[in-house]
This record gives sequence, C-alpha cells and structure tokens, in this order.
Amino acid sequence: MTTAESKNAAAPRSWAGRILVAGGYGAVGTAVTRALDGWFPGRVVPGGRDGARARRLGGVRVDVSDPGGFRRTLDELGDIAAVVLCVEPPDAGIAGICFERGIHLVDVSANRQLLDSVGELHDVATAHKATAVLSVGVAPGLTNLLARRAHLAVGGAERIDLTVLLGSGERHGADAVRWTVAGLTRPVTARPARTALPGHGARTAHPFPFSDQYTLARTLDVPEVTTRLCLDSRPLTAALFALRRTPVLRKAIAHPAAQRLLTASFSRVHLGGNGFAIRADAHRGDAHAAYALTGRQQSDITGLTAAHVTRALIAPEAEPVPPGVHHIDQLPTLAALPEDLAAHGVRVHRQHRGPAV
Repeated sequence: MTTAESKNAAAPRSWAGRILVAGGYGAVGTAVTRALDGWFPGRVVPGGRDGARARRLGGVRVDVSDPGGFRRTLDELGDIAAVVLCVEPPDAGIAGICFERGIHLVDVSANRQLLDSVGELHDVATAHKATAVLSVGVAPGLTNLLARRAHLAVGGAERIDLTVLLGSGERHGADAVRWTVAGLTRPVTARPARTALPGHGARTAHPFPFSDQYTLARTLDVPEVTTRLCLDSRPLTAALFALRRTPVLRKAIAHPAAQRLLTASFSRVHLGGNGFAIRADAHRGDAHAAYALTGRQQSDITGLTAAHVTRALIAPEAEPVPPGVHHIDQLPTLAALPEDLAAHGVRVHRQHRGPAV
C-alpha cells in the first residue's frame, strides 16, 4: 500500500472513549498507564487478573485467557477505543474480539506464533476500521525500527544482524523471564557473534528466538535476519547459555517443572545493572550500515514505546494510520520513535556506514 493509499484508508482521527491496559499494574503496564494518563487524563483503565489490585488503581478485572470474560468486560466498560496488551493471551482470540468491535490494539507480545496468528486477522481489522500494531517494545520494537534504518541505508539489505543486551539487574516481569527460559530450549543454527555495543564494549551474543528476526524477513524482504542476546553480566550470560550447550541439557530444561524452577531462580538473580543496548547491522555486498540504541530500565522503555504507539493511533492531531494489522517497522509515522524517547534517556548511535568491515 502506498503512503497516499494508507492515508486515504486511515481510521478516523476523531475519537471518543477510553484505553484499556491489560496488565496495567505490571512492570510494563505501569509505564504504559502512567504515560497515557499524562496525555489522556481520566481516560485510561488499568486491568488485570487481580481485580482488587486493578480496582485500587481505578481499573477493572480483565483476564486475557478468558475470551468470554473479556467480552463482558468490554460490554461493561462500553466506550473502549483502544486496548494495550501488556500480558500475553494464549491465542489471537482477544485480538479478534477487539477488531470485531472496531477497537484498536497495541500488543507488546514477543511470541512469534501469536503475532503470526494476529496478522492473519488483517482483513477483519481492516473491515471494521481497527488498527493493530505488533512488535512493540525494545525487542521486538525498537530493534525493528533500527533494522529498517540500516536496511534503507544500504539500499536493501541481504543480511541483518540484531544484537540485544539486557540489564540482568533489572526486575523483569514474570512473563519476560518465562519467555527467556523457554527460548533456551529451542534449537538454533546461527553461531554466537562478538559485537561492540555503546557503553558496554565488545560482547559475545548468542542466537535467540526473538520474533523480530522472523517478521523483519517478511516486512523488509531480507533473506537472512538473526537476533542474538547477551546480558550485561558476563558470568550470567555464560551460565544462561551453558544450559543449552548440549542436547541433554536442552531436553532437561524443556520439562515444565525445570522451566518453573529456572524462572523462579532467574527472577531472584540481579547481578548486573538496569542498562540495555540494541544494535542493528545491515549488509549488502560491500555496503554496511549499523545503528545502535542505549537506555535504562528496559521494562519502562517498552511501556513508553507502547504508549507512544497508542497515542499515534488515537490522538486527533497524529498523522493518520491505516487500519489493519501492522508491525511497528511498517508504519512510517513511527520511524522517529527512538528520538521521541530521548527525554527518557534513550540515545541513538550511528555505529558504521560505508564499506563492509
């Protein structure tokens, strides 16, 4: 779809209603709720499975694993214009409920299968003038936006390498820790790579199943995309990836009881700091471009990213966004989002542009 066509097909810019933040009192949801309430005071409804906790914040009980209950919550609220998912539903059912009601959706999920299934509802969302933005956060999210910049800088990449460094001293949400532990059980074919990251020096990062590498292969039409992960604590990085070094260990940690134990253990370990860094390297023949981004409190920045995306969907003064299901890198209006986060300590660094090195 061309830019002109996108604008003509865009959802209406005037809106009335409120914003439901599912998981609105969690590590990410708190940042989403706080930012949106600053822009749209009195129109943000935090929700979660703990009804008492949500109601103390002026919110409601909402359970994304219960489609019937979710429908009833929307019926009771009556005037929801957008839903922000800060917790991961089991399938695309919640997205479908939103689309059928013309409700916009912002999803911070990093589950490849879930994002693909929501993407299959593009025509449903379009028919009901609802817009969904996926791959929203630090990784996926800001990684997608840096990858697009590097991709354009080389005139269309043949290979993109993404590197993610997370602060192991930060108290990440339970869903994020569980997802990381589950990712260790998946086989990989790519090799670790050593990459320079601003403020952290050269680090060895290991292939990891972030969803950005799969979606970017489609949205940017790049043949090879790989995402690698490391932690700011070198000892913890070594310990983490030693768990999948052999098939025997991978099989052992695939057991649900082992995953619960590891999730609980890693949730209690805080050996590093709260800084994070991401980098995108694009290669095309002899051309190489790389952009990096640094910040602190990855959970907060994920929440702020989701809040900015939500504002872009509903604020009357924002540039129109087309209906349908889109990943963050597919919307030109969000291209400058990394710079929009500068007030929160996020910095963009151009690492390299020129012949491959």
